[in-house]
Amino acid sequence: MRRKWQGVILGEPVSKANSRRIVRFGAQLRVIKSEKGLAYVEAVARQVPELPPDCQLLSPIRLTAHIYYSSNRPDLDPSLLLDALQGRIYRNDRAVREMHLYHHLDRTTPRAEVYLEEIDE
Repeated sequence: MRRKWQGVILGEPVSKANSRRIVRFGAQLRVIKSEKGLAYVEAVARQVPELPPDCQLLSPIRLTAHIYYSSNRPDLDPSLLLDALQGRIYRNDRAVREMHLYHHLDRTTPRAEVYLEEIDE
């Protein structure tokens, strides 16, 4: 039996490429998630319960995501969403082998409608 998971995650997904900041740790510079990126990962953690390890989806996985942004400006980028679901729904986001992504506009309720399912490779 192939496992599946679906859920609606409220809040506007943040582009991973655009959610980085450079900070100084002593003499070294490091690139870390922006405040907006960190807030999105925390929002996902509050909304998506962690599945027990023996119930998490196994590779290979198909992702279908309908992402509703509050404007047409953001790039369609599920990277941070995939990172946030890692360890909650599947062990590692490298398990996602197929993606179907859709960019929508909803100015009042930005969200991601996510469908994940194990597939044959």
